Amino acid sequence: MDFLIKDFKLVIEVKMTRIGLGEKEICDQLLVDIARYQNHDDCKTLICFIYDPEGRISNPVGIETDFNKKSGEDLAIKLLINPWKSYS
Repeated sequence: MDFLIKDFKLVIEVKMTRIGLGEKEICDQLLVDIARYQNHDDCKTLICFIYDPEGRISNPVGIETDFNKKSGEDLAIKLLINPWKSYS
């Protein structure tokens, strides 16, 4: 947990891609985070920010869409990936 704002029951997770922490690893970590925070008393909203300066995530819009659909009654989820630059 990077940031917890108890008054708002809000958790913010921040991640950065790098060698050894690419798209698959980040997605795996996010799935673990979501499972953990669904039962956390002080978390009703989870905001995940992924900083991807080297463009290691091939389809950021698709991944954001997939993870944001995981929102439910117990946990609202918002995933943001930035920047969306494509590097060749």
